Amino acid sequence: MAIDQRLRATLPGNHRNNGVIAGLDALELASGEPTESRALRLWTATWPKLAAIALALLLWQAVVWSGWRPRYALPGPDAVFPELFRLLGEVDFWRSIGTTMRRAALGFAAATVIGLVIGVATARIRPLRTAIGSMITGLQTMPSIAWFPLAILLFQLSESAMFFVVILGAAPSIANGVIGGVDYVPPILRRVGRNLGATGLTLYRFVIMPASLPSIVGGLKQGWAFAWRSLMAGELLVIIASTPSIGVKLDTARQLNQATGLLAWMIVILVIGILVDILFGRANTAIRRRWGVVDPAA
Repeated sequence: MAIDQRLRATLPGNHRNNGVIAGLDALELASGEPTESRALRLWTATWPKLAAIALALLLWQAVVWSGWRPRYALPGPDAVFPELFRLLGEVDFWRSIGTTMRRAALGFAAATVIGLVIGVATARIRPLRTAIGSMITGLQTMPSIAWFPLAILLFQLSESAMFFVVILGAAPSIANGVIGGVDYVPPILRRVGRNLGATGLTLYRFVIMPASLPSIVGGLKQGWAFAWRSLMAGELLVIIASTPSIGVKLDTARQLNQATGLLAWMIVILVIGILVDILFGRANTAIRRRWGVVDPAA
């Protein structure tokens, strides 16, 4: 217990104890500089996003006005957003999103467990790293679509085929995040941990893995991107009867030449991606604040 407490005290982010702010943080807060209100900080963080959305919609409408493609093939925002609002009131819309998000959550969870285990084992065992380190990077660079012929051959047209590709798409990125994080742990932290009596798994638990957390979160974020792209490709290729999903709705809209519905579902995919990115961004900010690399007055 004494070793655990001393190890925690050495970790980054533990310079604040029992709400007491010391060191440079205390000097900064004592400088008397005015701090922004929460509403102003929220507006500062929001208005660039709103401006980017407005610019994107304006460019989209400008392309439609140019007549580059007929409106039945490329409708404008004035036609797509009413269709999107209509879909929001349908039960089948939410069932489709629920199915896709369930697949994404299960596949990403399995990929996270596998990626963390492989990453820790590869980073810790040097012969294993020599054997499969490059293979992990090679798997990460493979396009997810290339796995689907094998997945369909092994699992037929089923959810297992999609899970197979999602895991293969996400796990290597997560494993590489772990390996990269372990590689960049400062040697002084390892020496401090050993001097305090931490060895083996204890050293990894209390020193190396906490210090690797920023890189691990980056690997998780990249893994989610691979998992999400793999799942969208899978739902377009592996159509399961009587099971609504975002991919099924996209393919149906394409087959029926419903451009407004197709673009509406593409907006849904974009919004989901943005919301997940916000969650990862909050996690990253919390870790940076814990590590003391975020200005408290910012």
